[in-house]
Parts: sequence; structure tokens; C-alpha cells
Amino acid sequence: MSAEGPSRDSTTPPSVAGRPGGGESREMTFEDVLRYVGRQETEAKFEAVTRTPGPPEVGAAARGSGGSGCGSGGCGCAGTGDGAAPGASRRGPGLAPEQPGEPVSAGLPSGGSSSPAGVLGPTDTVPAPEADSGTLLGKNVDRRQALKMLFGAAAVTTQAASACSPASLVAEEEREAKLLEWEEYFKGNFQRMTDEEKADTIRRLERLAQIRQGVDISIDATEAQPGVVYGYAFNISKCMGYRNCVDACIKENNLDRESGAQYIRIFEMEGGEMDFDDGDATYHHEVPAEGHFYVGTQCFQCANPPCVEVCPVSATWQEPDGITVVDYDWCIGCRYCMAACPYWARRFNWSEPEVPAEELNPNQHYLGNRARKNGVVEKCTFCIQRTRQGRLPACAEACPTGARVFGNLLDPNSEIRWVLENKQVFRLKEELHTEPRFWYFMD
Repeated sequence: MSAEGPSRDSTTPPSVAGRPGGGESREMTFEDVLRYVGRQETEAKFEAVTRTPGPPEVGAAARGSGGSGCGSGGCGCAGTGDGAAPGASRRGPGLAPEQPGEPVSAGLPSGGSSSPAGVLGPTDTVPAPEADSGTLLGKNVDRRQALKMLFGAAAVTTQAASACSPASLVAEEEREAKLLEWEEYFKGNFQRMTDEEKADTIRRLERLAQIRQGVDISIDATEAQPGVVYGYAFNISKCMGYRNCVDACIKENNLDRESGAQYIRIFEMEGGEMDFDDGDATYHHEVPAEGHFYVGTQCFQCANPPCVEVCPVSATWQEPDGITVVDYDWCIGCRYCMAACPYWARRFNWSEPEVPAEELNPNQHYLGNRARKNGVVEKCTFCIQRTRQGRLPACAEACPTGARVFGNLLDPNSEIRWVLENKQVFRLKEELHTEPRFWYFMD
């Protein structure tokens, strides 16, 4: 059987051969056209992407043409829209146009193969690529880059098809969001990013917030300041159990409203004994209750954090100012850190966190209160978006009784240093040697 397709002129659509064993050729149906065009465009887009890694821009002409194509080739369809000449190639840049009577297996290595069209037979050989060929097989690429190039080819083909289709209901912003999310998926760990890469990911996240939620946010990446290590002290005798701190934390850190997630918990305990097993963190009555006292917990920012040691992918680490952070885009959701933390300080997102747009705090930090997703762990960061700007954490600022003291442990004139030097302080579970930077004291 000949490997050549049926001969045709440039204005006649190809026909489809009959089934093996009999039957005549038939005219192509609409579905056949889609398959045929899809194969040609996929070849062209894959070749373009592997020569220049990263998705090319979808042409503006394609989005505004209103025809079956952009007519200019700006979207990568090789100008096969209403404005293109009949018989123009749909193969895209870098491939020769089809000719009447061209073999279906055009572009494959020649050599007299008797294999079906488009399939390499056992005797067919593929010539070794040149070292500087510029194709995927001719480049020295690692696994991550290869995956990025391969997925990029598929993504670009999909974008081009959407742009050229007059019946497409996909908005331009939705296409932009998909490309931004694709780029975000392949970014690296924040600790290993260059300043330029950090700026790029922040730009993408800010733009995605505009598209997805219709809000303008500002994401900061301020680093730890030299000569600063943060510490916290909690005055048990002053806490009245009002939980203003809890509400302020939820709003400041964009915590999920649906699940009722909290970084801070206030335990109500009966006088005479501090027992967290018997304490009630879900009380709903007028406070302070007679015969009870109140104790708050959150992340204690340990100097020897066991949560960091168990993370298998280095998604959580301790910053120079003592704050333990999480790279939400690097976390794999294994929850080893939650199991290792002895202070119940971490939270897992079982679903996509929901924050109404009108309640969203737009002032964000990449390692703090920016948008999280389902399947990752998050935690208190001492309001890193505030403290690295010289402000108090939201909980300390909201406390009406002055029970919360925060400051720089390295500053001998700070309030936290005065408390540590003049009050009888203690920490929870000191026998574990985690060295929490969170102390309790009483007047």
C-alpha cells in the first residue's frame, strides 16, 4: 500500500481513505478537518516551542478577527483565517507548505520505509541530532526544563486554537490567567530565586489577583532586617478572653472564612491549674468568666523548630529574624511539619481558602498573608508583612488590655527585653529543647 495520500489541488479538501479491507475514499467531515488541522498545528507549535523555550504571545490580531483565523499569522496559525489565501499552509512557521500529492509521512526520515504513513517501522532510523540543532533532542536540558518545554507546546497549541476560534467563549483575560498560572507552576523555591525571578512571580501573582478576584493587591518580599530577632511575651494576668486578637489575625492574614481557620487560640481554664487538655478554646459566653483565666497560643517561632527538620522538600525554613515561614507553592501537603510541631501551630487547607474580595487585605508578603491554596500548610508569621515594616503584629495592636508584648530581642531598650529581665517568665514544653521565642508571665 502506498504511503502517499490522495492527490489534490490546493483548493480541494483532502479525502479520507476507506477502512482497510474495502470501501472507497470519502470527503472529509468537520471532525476529520479538526483532527487534521490539530495534528499540523501541534507539530508546528511543538517545533516553535522547543526552538525557543516558553510560550509565544497569542496574537492580538487573532483575538479581534472574528473569522475562522487571525488572517495574519500573529496567533501562530500561519495566517489561515478568512484573510489568508486559499491553500495557505496551516503548518505554522518553520515547516514547508504542503504540496499537492505530498506524502502523508512528509517530514519523517526517508529511506524507503514500508511502514504506514506517520509511523516508524522496525527498519527505519532517525538521524542523530546535531549538537547545536536547537531542538529539544539537540539541547542539554534537565528534567524540569524538558517538562516545561513539553507542557508549553500543549499549552500554546490550546491557546492558539482558542484565539482563532470564532465560537470560543474563553475570554482574553482567562487565556492570560492560564498562561500566568502555567508560568507559576514551574517556578522554583523562593529561597533559590534571584531578585529578578522574585519580581517576576510577584508581578504574576498581583495580576492573577486582578483577573481572578477583581482586586488590586501589593505583594512585598522585604527580607529580614540585620540586627533583628523577634520575640513575644504573653501576660496571663491581663488577658480577659475577649479574642480581639483572634479576629484581627483572621482579617490581617486573609484566613479562610469558610472553615473558620485560626492561627491564635485563646484557652479558658479554671483557676489554680494550667492544663491545655482541659482548657476550652471554643467558649461562647460573656468574659471574663468568674474563677477562670485565659492563655493564648500560636506559633512560637522556635529557635530549634522541629517542623523545619522534617520537611522533605525544604518548603519551610527559619528566616534570620527568627520567623519560620512556608513557601506555599513549594509545599506538597505531606503534613509532616504538623505532626512534628508540639504546639498545634500549623493549619492545613483541606479546600481552597475563601476570602470575600471586600474583606481581602491587599497589603501582603510573599511568605506571609498572600493567597494560599488547598492542599498546603500555613501558619502564623508574626505578621511578617507588618513587622518587617516596623509595625506591631495585628494581634498585639488589637489587644485592648495590653496583654501582648512584642519586640526585638537584640534591642536592650525594647519592651520584650524589659519583660524578660524583670518578670518571672516561662515557656511551654521547655523539656523538648525547641527554644520557643514566646514567653508567658504574670504581674
